[in-house]
Amino acid sequence: MPHVRIGLAGALLLAVAACGSKSIDREAPRPRPNDWRQIVTAPDRDRLARWRAAWITGLDKATAAGNAAQIAAQGPLLKPDAALDGPLPPQGDYSCRVIKMGAQTKGLMDYVAYPYFNCRISMLDGRLHLAKLNGSQRPVGDIFPDEGRRMIFLGAMTLGDEARPLPYGRDGERDMVGVVERVAPQRWRIAFPYPRWESTIDIFELIPKG
Repeated sequence: MPHVRIGLAGALLLAVAACGSKSIDREAPRPRPNDWRQIVTAPDRDRLARWRAAWITGLDKATAAGNAAQIAAQGPLLKPDAALDGPLPPQGDYSCRVIKMGAQTKGLMDYVAYPYFNCRISMLDGRLHLAKLNGSQRPVGDIFPDEGRRMIFLGAMTLGDEARPLPYGRDGERDMVGVVERVAPQRWRIAFPYPRWESTIDIFELIPKG
Protein backbone atom coordinates (compact mmCIF):
# COMPACT_ATOMS: atom_id res chain seq x y z
CA MET A 1 0.00 0.00 0.00
CA PRO A 2 2.33 2.77 -1.25
CA HIS A 3 -0.21 5.50 -0.79
CA VAL A 4 -0.40 4.70 2.95
CA ARG A 5 3.39 4.94 3.30
CA ILE A 6 3.38 8.28 1.48
CA GLY A 7 0.64 9.54 3.77
CA LEU A 8 2.58 8.50 6.87
CA ALA A 9 5.75 10.10 5.54
CA GLY A 10 3.91 13.35 4.86
CA ALA A 11 2.46 13.35 8.34
CA LEU A 12 5.90 12.82 9.84
CA LEU A 13 7.31 15.73 7.80
CA LEU A 14 4.53 17.98 9.00
CA ALA A 15 5.14 16.93 12.60
CA VAL A 16 8.88 17.62 12.31
CA ALA A 17 8.20 21.00 10.72
CA ALA A 18 5.80 21.86 13.53
CA CYS A 19 8.34 20.85 16.17
CA GLY A 20 11.01 22.90 14.42
CA SER A 21 8.71 25.91 14.37
CA LYS A 22 8.05 25.58 18.10
CA SER A 23 11.78 25.22 18.75
CA ILE A 24 12.47 28.39 16.79
CA ASP A 25 9.72 30.19 18.72
CA ARG A 26 11.21 29.06 22.02
CA GLU A 27 14.69 30.24 21.03
CA ALA A 28 13.59 33.72 19.88
CA PRO A 29 15.59 36.31 21.87
CA ARG A 30 13.73 38.07 24.64
CA PRO A 31 13.71 41.89 24.75
CA ARG A 32 16.52 43.25 26.91
CA PRO A 33 15.33 44.78 30.20
CA ASN A 34 15.33 48.56 30.26
CA ASP A 35 15.26 48.89 34.05
CA TRP A 36 18.75 49.46 35.42
CA ARG A 37 17.72 47.94 38.76
CA GLN A 38 17.38 44.56 37.05
CA ILE A 39 20.90 44.82 35.64
CA VAL A 40 23.13 46.63 38.13
CA THR A 41 25.59 44.55 40.14
CA ALA A 42 25.59 44.64 43.94
CA PRO A 43 28.93 46.52 44.18
CA ASP A 44 27.71 49.13 41.72
CA ARG A 45 24.40 49.51 43.53
CA ASP A 46 26.43 50.29 46.66
CA ARG A 47 28.63 52.81 44.83
CA LEU A 48 25.59 54.52 43.43
CA ALA A 49 23.95 54.75 46.85
CA ARG A 50 27.02 56.61 48.16
CA TRP A 51 27.39 59.05 45.25
CA ARG A 52 26.99 62.16 47.41
CA ALA A 53 29.64 61.10 49.92
CA ALA A 54 32.05 60.47 47.04
CA TRP A 55 31.29 63.87 45.53
CA ILE A 56 31.77 65.83 48.75
CA THR A 57 34.97 63.98 49.61
CA GLY A 58 36.42 64.51 46.14
CA LEU A 59 35.41 68.16 46.07
CA ASP A 60 36.90 68.82 49.51
CA LYS A 61 40.20 67.17 48.55
CA ALA A 62 40.41 69.08 45.29
CA THR A 63 39.66 72.39 47.03
CA ALA A 64 42.16 71.76 49.84
CA ALA A 65 44.83 71.04 47.22
CA GLY A 66 44.52 74.61 45.88
CA ASN A 67 42.08 74.13 43.01
CA ALA A 68 39.23 76.36 44.20
CA ALA A 69 39.54 78.74 41.23
CA GLN A 70 39.52 75.92 38.67
CA ILE A 71 36.49 74.36 40.36
CA ALA A 72 34.58 77.64 40.43
CA ALA A 73 35.36 78.21 36.75
CA GLN A 74 33.35 75.08 35.87
CA GLY A 75 30.13 76.66 37.10
CA PRO A 76 27.38 74.11 37.80
CA LEU A 77 29.34 71.18 36.36
CA LEU A 78 31.02 70.26 39.66
CA LYS A 79 28.16 71.19 41.99
CA PRO A 80 26.33 68.10 43.27
CA ASP A 81 22.90 69.77 43.44
CA ALA A 82 22.88 71.60 40.11
CA ALA A 83 20.72 69.15 38.13
CA LEU A 84 17.99 70.58 35.89
CA ASP A 85 14.84 69.06 34.45
CA GLY A 86 15.16 67.09 31.23
CA PRO A 87 18.11 64.75 31.90
CA LEU A 88 17.66 62.83 28.61
CA PRO A 89 20.62 63.68 26.32
CA PRO A 90 19.73 63.82 22.61
CA GLN A 91 21.28 61.46 20.11
CA GLY A 92 24.28 62.78 18.22
CA ASP A 93 27.97 63.60 18.50
CA TYR A 94 29.44 65.24 21.59
CA SER A 95 32.61 66.81 22.90
CA CYS A 96 33.37 64.98 26.13
CA ARG A 97 35.97 65.10 28.86
CA VAL A 98 36.52 63.89 32.40
CA ILE A 99 37.45 65.80 35.54
CA LYS A 100 38.85 63.67 38.35
CA MET A 101 38.65 64.82 41.97
CA GLY A 102 40.10 63.39 45.17
CA ALA A 103 43.08 61.09 44.72
CA GLN A 104 42.65 57.56 46.03
CA THR A 105 46.36 57.20 46.87
CA LYS A 106 49.29 59.44 47.68
CA GLY A 107 51.27 60.71 44.73
CA LEU A 108 48.22 61.30 42.55
CA MET A 109 46.70 64.70 41.91
CA ASP A 110 43.48 65.69 43.66
CA TYR A 111 42.21 67.58 40.63
CA VAL A 112 42.81 66.69 37.00
CA ALA A 113 40.86 68.11 34.02
CA TYR A 114 41.50 66.23 30.78
CA PRO A 115 41.07 67.70 27.28
CA TYR A 116 37.98 67.11 25.18
CA PHE A 117 37.56 63.94 23.13
CA ASN A 118 34.76 62.65 20.89
CA CYS A 119 31.67 60.83 22.11
CA ARG A 120 28.48 59.62 20.49
CA ILE A 121 25.00 58.91 21.83
CA SER A 122 22.78 56.68 19.70
CA MET A 123 20.01 54.09 19.94
CA LEU A 124 21.36 50.54 20.00
CA ASP A 125 19.08 47.51 20.40
CA GLY A 126 16.38 49.60 22.04
CA ARG A 127 18.63 51.39 24.51
CA LEU A 128 20.23 54.81 24.57
CA HIS A 129 23.91 54.04 24.07
CA LEU A 130 26.97 56.16 24.91
CA ALA A 131 30.45 55.52 23.52
CA LYS A 132 33.61 57.56 23.95
CA LEU A 133 35.25 57.21 20.55
CA ASN A 134 38.91 58.05 21.21
CA GLY A 135 41.43 58.31 24.01
CA SER A 136 43.13 55.64 26.12
CA GLN A 137 40.19 55.25 28.54
CA ARG A 138 36.81 54.98 26.83
CA PRO A 139 33.54 54.46 28.73
CA VAL A 140 30.99 52.53 26.69
CA GLY A 141 27.53 51.61 27.92
CA ASP A 142 23.82 52.36 28.13
CA ILE A 143 21.76 55.14 29.68
CA PHE A 144 18.59 54.10 31.51
CA PRO A 145 15.53 56.04 32.69
CA ASP A 146 15.28 56.84 36.38
CA GLU A 147 13.18 59.02 38.65
CA GLY A 148 13.39 62.78 38.99
CA ARG A 149 16.15 64.77 37.31
CA ARG A 150 18.54 61.93 36.64
CA MET A 151 19.20 58.90 34.50
CA ILE A 152 21.59 56.01 35.17
CA PHE A 153 24.61 54.91 33.12
CA LEU A 154 25.79 51.30 33.23
CA GLY A 155 28.81 50.38 31.15
CA ALA A 156 32.42 49.31 31.12
CA MET A 157 35.80 50.90 30.54
CA THR A 158 37.53 50.13 27.24
CA LEU A 159 41.31 50.55 27.41
CA GLY A 160 44.11 51.25 24.95
CA ASP A 161 43.75 49.66 21.53
CA GLU A 162 40.93 47.28 22.51
CA ALA A 163 38.53 47.10 19.58
CA ARG A 164 35.53 45.54 21.30
CA PRO A 165 34.06 46.92 24.55
CA LEU A 166 33.30 44.57 27.41
CA PRO A 167 29.63 44.05 28.24
CA TYR A 168 28.54 45.41 31.59
CA GLY A 169 28.81 42.85 34.39
CA ARG A 170 31.57 40.79 32.76
CA ASP A 171 34.51 42.28 34.73
CA GLY A 172 33.94 44.10 38.01
CA GLU A 173 37.20 46.01 37.62
CA ARG A 174 35.94 47.53 34.37
CA ASP A 175 32.28 48.07 35.31
CA MET A 176 31.09 51.67 35.55
CA VAL A 177 27.98 53.15 37.16
CA GLY A 178 27.08 56.81 36.98
CA VAL A 179 24.38 59.44 37.47
CA VAL A 180 23.40 61.29 34.27
CA GLU A 181 22.15 64.87 34.70
CA ARG A 182 21.67 68.05 32.69
CA VAL A 183 23.30 71.15 34.23
CA ALA A 184 22.81 73.78 31.47
CA PRO A 185 20.72 74.15 28.28
CA GLN A 186 23.32 72.20 26.26
CA ARG A 187 25.51 70.60 28.92
CA TRP A 188 25.22 67.15 30.52
CA ARG A 189 27.36 65.26 32.99
CA ILE A 190 27.80 61.76 34.32
CA ALA A 191 29.04 61.49 37.89
CA PHE A 192 30.96 58.26 38.53
CA PRO A 193 31.30 57.69 42.30
CA TYR A 194 34.28 55.70 43.56
CA PRO A 195 35.75 54.69 40.19
CA ARG A 196 38.10 51.71 40.28
CA TRP A 197 41.23 53.74 39.66
CA GLU A 198 42.85 57.04 40.65
CA SER A 199 40.08 59.28 42.01
CA THR A 200 37.16 59.46 44.44
CA ILE A 201 34.75 60.79 41.85
CA ASP A 202 34.91 61.38 38.10
CA ILE A 203 32.71 63.98 36.42
CA PHE A 204 32.23 63.22 32.74
CA GLU A 205 31.11 66.29 30.80
CA LEU A 206 29.09 66.04 27.57
CA ILE A 207 28.47 68.99 25.21
CA PRO A 208 26.58 68.41 21.93
CA LYS A 209 28.53 69.33 18.82
CA GLY A 210 27.07 71.79 16.35
